[in-house]
Amino acid sequence: MKMSKIIFFNLVLTLLFISFSTSQARASPAKSKPMMIFKEYLGAQFNGITFSDVPISPNVDEFHFILSFAIDYKTGTSSRGPVPTNGDFKVYWDTENLSPSHISSIKSQHRNVKVAMSLGGDTLEDQFVFFSPESINSWVENAVQSITEISKEFDLDGIDIDYEHFNADPDTFAECIGRLVFNLKQQKVVSYVSIAPFDEESVQAHYMALWKKYGHLIDYVNFQFYAYDKGTTVSQFLNFLMSKALITKEVTC
Repeated sequence: MKMSKIIFFNLVLTLLFISFSTSQARASPAKSKPMMIFKEYLGAQFNGITFSDVPISPNVDEFHFILSFAIDYKTGTSSRGPVPTNGDFKVYWDTENLSPSHISSIKSQHRNVKVAMSLGGDTLEDQFVFFSPESINSWVENAVQSITEISKEFDLDGIDIDYEHFNADPDTFAECIGRLVFNLKQQKVVSYVSIAPFDEESVQAHYMALWKKYGHLIDYVNFQFYAYDKGTTVSQFLNFLMSKALITKEVTC
């Protein structure tokens, strides 16, 4: 998949990413104007922020809100804390301030707004969230069903893959996520998919396996600059992106 991709910056309130569009270059002539896309992650911190608190420019082509997180874990059933549910995703974002009615309202006010949900994340109740499938087929079946239900309830447009810890090998991760994305797109449950890797050995191994086999189904790559120290300079960020990131093996800018 050696091709130019479109780079755009996402300045978010709580997280900072660089994101590449992997579909724009395939869909548009080489000299066409790049799309301007802004991404904002909301909901994980339960700080009362809702869509209307975020200024939305009409000058960007698309404004993506990403709700954090939907997780295939359940809580309150074990003294050991949250336990994995093999692809049966539950909503763990701030639904009081980011509800289906809030989504309907912000979309009606701004035609350039799209809303996605992020899958996985770092922790739940201060414990790491692990990608823990019992089998590929059972995980995919459960994930397609539960994500379809959530997407319809909240009128969502896409999903963001943000697993950061793994109890499965890279090939299993690639097959589970790849088949999930294929089914959701084929059934028109979602219109776009992003992945959120960062420069850590295990993370890169899993996302690289996914990218190599199913990269043609991934529309955006959100590089997690927020995962680095606050004192990281611009040149260091660019070095992480261009010389160490998963996507540099596939992307030329």
